[in-house]
Amino acid sequence: MQRLPNLIWLRSFAAAAQHLSFTQAAVELGLTQTAVSLHVRSLEAELGCALFTRAARRLTLTQTGQAYAYSLRQALGDMAFSTVSLFGAGVEQMLTVRVPISSAALWLAHRLPEFSAAHPDVSVRLVSQVWDGGTPDADQADVELRFGGGSWPGVHARKVSSERIVPISAAGDKRDRYDMAALQNGPLVKILGFEDMLLRYLNAHNLTLARGVTSHAVDTTVAAIDIVAAGGGSAVVLERFAHTAIKTGKPIAITGAAVETNLAHYLLTTTTSGPNEPAKHLFEAWLEVAFQEGS
Repeated sequence: MQRLPNLIWLRSFAAAAQHLSFTQAAVELGLTQTAVSLHVRSLEAELGCALFTRAARRLTLTQTGQAYAYSLRQALGDMAFSTVSLFGAGVEQMLTVRVPISSAALWLAHRLPEFSAAHPDVSVRLVSQVWDGGTPDADQADVELRFGGGSWPGVHARKVSSERIVPISAAGDKRDRYDMAALQNGPLVKILGFEDMLLRYLNAHNLTLARGVTSHAVDTTVAAIDIVAAGGGSAVVLERFAHTAIKTGKPIAITGAAVETNLAHYLLTTTTSGPNEPAKHLFEAWLEVAFQEGS
């Protein structure tokens, strides 16, 4: 039976995997970049496999490294939080989580009771925003979740979800479940900033938008679903959002097969540390599991 690797090796790997940088991992851990690199190489030697692919100025996880980093973050988060809970001040921790408004209203808010039940010593302050952008503000949020393509200037982000898109219409509409006519002919409800989801869905089925289609434009999926539910047209939204809306009683129906999208949810990574660090890691690990469990 293989012995458990040195804990500092594991922490060095987890930090490097989070930031995809030995330099940033060193800042987080208070070590030198050389020490972190040496710890990771020692861990790879102990395990007998490569965890990173190293290239000039670029560090990427191997497939094995991705799987190991995912489970290790959970384990280290549990260890850190248990230590604080048992031997710390014993006071409730307040964790500020910033998240896009539609992701909060149509998914995360409905999953938070699960986290609270498992970790009653952590209170979550959910701060939502319409648009993602800029650099993370450590003074306002311990955890920041974003939705998009994953490239934001000056920001390091880790992908934590895979998403699919579906068309929706009012539940009372009398049409076949996979009839695309309404999506082609309108009226349509478009979500500002994500209009390409509609085109991506139509292209996946070799369809084009009819000329002269009337449409509404809104800045959140929450508003789009409300308009659709009121009979104002059809829209293309994230599958997980559509399922949540239906489960909570919104009179909408999914009217087509799901299509993969290159958009996803990302956790922003920072090198800051503080009293909320154990709860932060615990929440982020829980969030990744929740996304993997689906809608």
